[in-house]
Amino acid sequence: MIIAISIFLICLLLFAGVAVPLAFGGVLIFLAYTGGHNVSGFLPTGHWKMNTVVILVIPLFILAGDIMKNGKIASPIVEIAEMLLGRIRGGLSAAGVVASAMFGAISGSGAATLTCIGSVMMPHLKKANYPRGYSAALLVSASPLGLLIPPSSAQLIYAWITQQSVLKCFLATVIPGLMIATFLVIQNLIYMRNREDIKMPEKSENFAVEFGQKSFRALPALFMPFIILGGIYGGIMTPTEAAGVAVMYAIPVGFFIYKGLTWPIFLQTLKESGVTIGVVMVMIFMVLIVSRFLIFEDIPGMAEDLIYSISENPVVILLMINLVMILIGMIMDDFSGLILSATLLMPIAQGAGMDPIHFAAVLGVNLGMGNITPPTAPLLFLGARVTDVPVKEMLKPTVMMIVFAWLPTLALTTFVPQIALFLPELFFG
Repeated sequence: MIIAISIFLICLLLFAGVAVPLAFGGVLIFLAYTGGHNVSGFLPTGHWKMNTVVILVIPLFILAGDIMKNGKIASPIVEIAEMLLGRIRGGLSAAGVVASAMFGAISGSGAATLTCIGSVMMPHLKKANYPRGYSAALLVSASPLGLLIPPSSAQLIYAWITQQSVLKCFLATVIPGLMIATFLVIQNLIYMRNREDIKMPEKSENFAVEFGQKSFRALPALFMPFIILGGIYGGIMTPTEAAGVAVMYAIPVGFFIYKGLTWPIFLQTLKESGVTIGVVMVMIFMVLIVSRFLIFEDIPGMAEDLIYSISENPVVILLMINLVMILIGMIMDDFSGLILSATLLMPIAQGAGMDPIHFAAVLGVNLGMGNITPPTAPLLFLGARVTDVPVKEMLKPTVMMIVFAWLPTLALTTFVPQIALFLPELFFG
């Protein structure tokens, strides 16, 4: 009975708009006052699980993403994408998707990708007379690529929680991320093909020269993922060391090459990052404690029994697992949803024959989609602030992109395991 009340209380607090750490903290207080559980026995769990150098990768990538955002490192990437696609009808908005995928390979964060690419692309799209609600929705729908294209903070946490290879988890989400980007670009070009009111850019007389100049200017930004991923996959650096190198590399690039950073902006960036890091770490601490409570009460076993009582067909089981993850993603942020999903659902997925690395990709797509799916949809509401477009104008096109891009990718990733496992098996056997 207490367990059911606790789960109901978590859902109630989250739907009421209470912050995730406070919602889980409220449940722990409830458990303490009911006297049915010794909460103090669960508290050390959060401490010893977070007492590892691996967890440092999260604040370091958050800091790196904020430095890139404020250092204007996204601008040259957007310029290249515009040069390649901007002269096609609907190509400018497609360039936003490509730029999001490229920047996602640098930042590892959906929020940083949306903030950087959205703030740079949206003025260009408005100037070219693209429909603002649709354009903002497309940028929002592409921003979770930062959670799928490695390096991904979400996959780092998954690998840490489930004791899997970080490199394999990184590789598992590459093809699903590229699939989503492809679906979004195709859907966008089809949707925009008959829009005669769009202003097309003038043709450049020296395209090759201009493209070469912009590519040269973008080299420092494009070199960053090669440093991070090359160092990790080459065995030169651990993910934590790579995140530290990303910070140290982004600082001089932001100061001296793209000149987006000044000392006041840099200090403000450190302050903003500190606030974000504090919130994320407290949230992870609380979710880890609640996850330990769920394991202690054998909630994963109860959930498995419930699912198998409905059906023993692996296809039906995988569909139900996806449904649960979609619901979790709709009401929680990506980090909290990832920890709970990994704790509750990975044993069930393994029982249905799913490899843990395959599950990493399915979970990544689910949480990325959850970030843009109401009612919580954190990236959708962030996109409203970044693009200055009301959420109600973005809802219809966002749902359209979920149906025609995200859901097909989720279905294919779930039921065609090689989409997730091809690259890990290619590199690691």
